[in-house]
Amino acid sequence: MEKKKNPYNIMFGKEPAQVISRLPQLTEVINSFQEDESNIYMITGVRGSGKTVFMTEVSKEFDAEEDWITVELNSSANLLEDLLDSLVSDNYLAKIFQSASINLSLFGVGLEVSNSVPISSRQVALEKMLKSIKKQNKKVLICIDEVTVTEQLKIFAGAFQIFMRKDLPVYLMMTGLFENIDDMRNEKNLTFLYRAPRIEIRPLNLEVVANNYRNNLGVDVKDSNYLANLTKGYSYAFQLLGYFTWKNAGDYKEAIPIVKQYLEENVYEKIWMEISSTDKRLLYGISKSESSKAKEIKAIAELSDDAYSVYRGRLIKKRLVDGSEHGYLKFTLPLFNEFVIRKYMQDRMPV
Repeated sequence: MEKKKNPYNIMFGKEPAQVISRLPQLTEVINSFQEDESNIYMITGVRGSGKTVFMTEVSKEFDAEEDWITVELNSSANLLEDLLDSLVSDNYLAKIFQSASINLSLFGVGLEVSNSVPISSRQVALEKMLKSIKKQNKKVLICIDEVTVTEQLKIFAGAFQIFMRKDLPVYLMMTGLFENIDDMRNEKNLTFLYRAPRIEIRPLNLEVVANNYRNNLGVDVKDSNYLANLTKGYSYAFQLLGYFTWKNAGDYKEAIPIVKQYLEENVYEKIWMEISSTDKRLLYGISKSESSKAKEIKAIAELSDDAYSVYRGRLIKKRLVDGSEHGYLKFTLPLFNEFVIRKYMQDRMPV
């Protein structure tokens, strides 16, 4: 008898077999692109929240449509160059470009057209290519994962804005951390992105998570609810806990320490490196507080009211803490408390 495959996946960026779809947001993006309500969508969230999986789901929907062409670009590469190369590498599109006498020989892509002057600018070439694609009643969806503000991105975004102004059939979906998306929106030459719709990947529905664990792990209602609450709806934790509980034949008590290790090594260490010493003090105050009340947290962290307000806002913006309940501050990430205490104390130890 064939052994059942683990339905969960712990690899970042790879779409797992068990996906809890965010259907309302998925429908919003797909309908918006299809109805030409927006040419751009920005997807934000903390590391491991499911941004890449969400983008993959959207991309798959358009992959299945005959009138759509999807292109995935590497955020750290030359984006205009890669976009041109990706479009030319499609045999169907290459024939269209040749029929339109678009000579791309100067770019080393092997698409030379006799009796046609070679184009020397990639932006100009892409304009002509997109016009040809438009005549075929087709559209191009560009997906860029984990964007940061770079010179290459600025150049690409400037060209994309021109493509939109000329009513060319090009659409853009980008994912990124909150701070990186904000940096892009506030960049002097990228202000048009400020008006672009943004979707925040929020925690998974805990009832759906519990049902999923019951169906796949064979745990009862009480245990499935406990496990769902343990994940706090964090997508990566949902996969980790499911994966290692499955691997341990349903024994989640054996799985939890391994889940902690993976969360810390793959996510929390990186987060800790990227925040300031005062951010860490506030996180430590939250982790040591028994009441989660602001007054107690400020006292433990030794922060003034003004400093607390500033750094509270910073951590909420990064979605590391939840301040939705007035006068209280709590962690949004699962199993984060012990990590914060240990790291904070380690940092204070003399070398």
